[in-house]
Amino acid sequence: MIGRLGVYGGTFDPIHMGHLIVAEMARQECCLDKVLFIPAKIPPHKNDNHISPADYRFEMTGLAIRENPYFDISDLELKRQGISYTVDSIKALSQEQSDESKIWLIVGGDSFLEIDSWKDAETIMTMCNFAVYLRPNFPTETLMIKAERVRKRFDSNVQFVEAPMIGISSTDIRNRVSRGKSIRYMVPDAVEKYIREKGLYTAD
Repeated sequence: MIGRLGVYGGTFDPIHMGHLIVAEMARQECCLDKVLFIPAKIPPHKNDNHISPADYRFEMTGLAIRENPYFDISDLELKRQGISYTVDSIKALSQEQSDESKIWLIVGGDSFLEIDSWKDAETIMTMCNFAVYLRPNFPTETLMIKAERVRKRFDSNVQFVEAPMIGISSTDIRNRVSRGKSIRYMVPDAVEKYIREKGLYTAD
């Protein structure tokens, strides 16, 4: 049982330095004992025809986090059939937590604003605290209003995480690889090596 567990879900196609920075800042600022990365098997709202196989994404994530003793990875969603809904993972993980503790869900400000559209959103907001990382030029006033509503209605903690935002995205990395461009320092060395060895994101 982990006292303060952070959960960071995503496609991670591929995982990059921005993901790792956000996770580390959330761990420190929210005093998390562990951050658990959960690669989605079939992410909601995405066309899975354009997503790399789940086992590749899982292996890249494992390589990226292996040197941080506070990071861990779960294949919870890879084992589950169907679309990878956050609420199902939270329910499964909460069984390993004490009755008094809540999972800390690590999300971006844009995702936090749209959380009402998630499957069983009220269950998520009841069962989780939130580490919300702020993107540059994002409407913070809107976020503050949303956070206050979640705090009052669901008795959940919402903490904003200010992580240094560098202009890296998984989409850009995939595009750069397909064009033969360098991705050095955008992803951990082990992840870059894996991408090259498996021939991921190449034009053909």
